[in-house]
Amino acid sequence: MRILIVDDEKPARDKLRRLLAAEAGVTAIDEAADGIEALERIAASEPDALFLDIAMPELSGIELAASLPEPAPAIVFVTAWDQYAIQAFDAGAIDYLLKPYDAARLARAVQRLRERMQSPAPQALPALPLHQLLVSERGATRVVPVLEIGWIESADNYVVLHTPSGSPLLRQTLGGLAERLGPAFLRCHRRAAVQLACIERVVPLDKGDCELVLRGGARVPCSRQYRAAVMERLGIQAT
Repeated sequence: MRILIVDDEKPARDKLRRLLAAEAGVTAIDEAADGIEALERIAASEPDALFLDIAMPELSGIELAASLPEPAPAIVFVTAWDQYAIQAFDAGAIDYLLKPYDAARLARAVQRLRERMQSPAPQALPALPLHQLLVSERGATRVVPVLEIGWIESADNYVVLHTPSGSPLLRQTLGGLAERLGPAFLRCHRRAAVQLACIERVVPLDKGDCELVLRGGARVPCSRQYRAAVMERLGIQAT
């Protein structure tokens, strides 16, 4: 079992490393001091499980859990705060360790991880709604708030996130990302989805197609296949 420890406090990471090293079946242990570094480590080493602190600067453990690429590693939250437990289990956590914990309590968490990994068909867990996306750009990680995304467009194995400050690429499918973004976004074309709140007007075109004009002037294609659904969500009566 490959494990990544994510905690901004070195003594906490040291304690976890020492206790995890004594557990049977733990083959590799890596560390990250914050959520941004954790995403880079996850991409590089593909851990089976995260032992994840919640209260961290820039990107909290809950936000990190909501930003994990699929298939996501299993998560055990390790925190001094008990008020995040409901959010943690909504994020699909296997366990929730309250600091200070002892070796016996950690061992139970590791056993739960073993049982989950040995399960032939683990039940799909609900994901938190996304509030931001994390995009790797030239060795750095860019945080893109979902509210800034006017529309998304497929580009081979990537999607383009169209924002006022640029159009970064994210390795993801359009359908998969649109589903995770939730009802604020709606598919409007086989290659595009739009944030409904950004639409300022609808411009009819030939053959039942139309264009969606967004705040800032962007024009997004809307094919006749999706037009009725878009108009209904906008509260506009189709003609």
